[in-house]
Amino acid sequence: SDLWIVGEVSNLRASSSGHSYFTLKDSVASLNCVLFRGQGGAAILDNGKLVRAHGRMSFYEPRGSTDFMVDRVLPEGEGELAQELERLKARLSQEGLFEESRKRPLPQFPEIVGVVTSPTGAAWQDIQNIVRRRYPLARLLLSPTQVQGLDAAPSIAAALERLDADGSSDVIIVARGGGSLEDLWPFNEEIVARAIFGSRIPVVSGVGHETDFTIADYVADRRAPTPSAAAELVVPDGAILRQTVAAWTERAQRGALRAVEAGRVEVANLSRRLESGLPDLGNLKRQVDDMADVLGNNFNNRLRMARLEVDNFESRLRTLDPAATLRRGFAVVQHGDTGTVVFLGWPGDRRRFAEDNRSRRNDTWHGGRRANTGE
Repeated sequence: SDLWIVGEVSNLRASSSGHSYFTLKDSVASLNCVLFRGQGGAAILDNGKLVRAHGRMSFYEPRGSTDFMVDRVLPEGEGELAQELERLKARLSQEGLFEESRKRPLPQFPEIVGVVTSPTGAAWQDIQNIVRRRYPLARLLLSPTQVQGLDAAPSIAAALERLDADGSSDVIIVARGGGSLEDLWPFNEEIVARAIFGSRIPVVSGVGHETDFTIADYVADRRAPTPSAAAELVVPDGAILRQTVAAWTERAQRGALRAVEAGRVEVANLSRRLESGLPDLGNLKRQVDDMADVLGNNFNNRLRMARLEVDNFESRLRTLDPAATLRRGFAVVQHGDTGTVVFLGWPGDRRRFAEDNRSRRNDTWHGGRRANTGE
């Protein structure tokens, strides 16, 4: 009932009631521990930290477990695994394996997703379910590996190198479920870090839970807190894609309708401008009709005047026409052989002319003209 135990903290978990549950371990053994709320040293507890704990041994019948009931915790120093992890992180960081500038973007619509994990683990099942639900167009390519134990690190590196050599994957997920620091330790091994660094294909690390960090997380192109989150990270959400396509379609339709409406308005404006710039066709038609009436009247008047002038000329011509004079009884008698006028006057005057002619000389004047009065 009065024990001091030195060990490295692992599997630290705080309950909602404020109690702390953790494991104290060394290179050969581990011991479940409980620190109730209000006991001293809870703030000191941290995974990988070496502590000195005081308490008593207890047997918990419902679970059949032996626990170390801690009532006080004092710092003892860094644990061996934590120290080794920090040394490896510092060396790899100095070599540039953690540089953000070398990390590549993930493909937006991957066709093949490579997966490095255990074929029997829950992580593989979670990844399949999420990819099938979110983006069934993507095909999963599993490269099976151990994820726990002494041979896990070389197996993980080999599985990753197989996918990289195959080259058909667009992105690779390296995943396993949660566990203690020792369970996740293969993902802290240098051989795994260098395999991720050397991959020509972007790599997403999905190891453990939200609070678990491994060297694989620092080297990978993207880190996901869980295997499920890694699957969600590498494939798009089909429902969101459908909504996006529908929104784009609706936006395109609205844009087309706005363009058509704008075109109609522009055509209407141009039509009004053309109509305002052109003369009034109705007025022009009325003006043309008026001009036609005026021209018609003028033409008729001129035609009437011309006809009157023609009639006057015709009347004057008829008056001066010798034939018309002859038709009225005037006579011109000419000698048949010579054409000499022998009589000019009205027929009643012929006898008087003959009588007078005998009493005169042969040459006489009549009507202002000289007439040859021979036989």
